[in-house]
Amino acid sequence: MAKIAVIGAVLENPGKSRQIFNDIVSEYKEIIRGRMGLPMNDKGIAVISITVLGELDAVNSFVGKLGKIEGVTVKAAFSKNEY
Repeated sequence: MAKIAVIGAVLENPGKSRQIFNDIVSEYKEIIRGRMGLPMNDKGIAVISITVLGELDAVNSFVGKLGKIEGVTVKAAFSKNEY
């Protein structure tokens, strides 16, 4: 069964990490339901929210890969129910 999750990410230096981040996001496009990005150029960061629906292992793998990118902080909040 699948879980719904919201993944929040802060890119501390988007110029360096954006391409790697986007490449990983494209690997998981089958579980992504929505994405919103908020560039904060005056602060030198970008804040991204991604809503996913997928198996727990797939979502955890996605979050883990994003978290390994230098300058990226990522957290996920999962639904209690399965869908």
